[in-house]
Amino acid sequence: MAEEKKRLHGFAGIVSKQVEPLNEMEEFKQKFKDTEVKVLLNAKDGKWAALLIIDKGKIYVEGIKNEPKENIKKKNAGWDGLLQTTTPLFLEILGSDNLSTGKVIKKILSGKIKIRGIKHVLVLLQLFDL
Repeated sequence: MAEEKKRLHGFAGIVSKQVEPLNEMEEFKQKFKDTEVKVLLNAKDGKWAALLIIDKGKIYVEGIKNEPKENIKKKNAGWDGLLQTTTPLFLEILGSDNLSTGKVIKKILSGKIKIRGIKHVLVLLQLFDL
């Protein structure tokens, strides 16, 4: 591999292992060939946030230290959408095959999940369908 990849820490590493295999899928490449979006997944109880970048049919993750809070602000991190909650809840969402939209909405309404830029965050639903 020509480009050396930085090792991702903590939560960003977990997210990377989940989504980067999509780069090998033809269906993913076709579905997202015109998509450019950055979604910040911030596990607020961890040290690292994961910036999920979809760039014209490729997907990759960058780790961003979430302390100080300025690091994860939109103007500094450059995200289009934000999904923020605790690590256990993220793992439940990422690892679940049968997590319903209703359950997620309940968690959003109860304040357990914070979302900014909802239309960009909805891209994640399409990812989890693949």
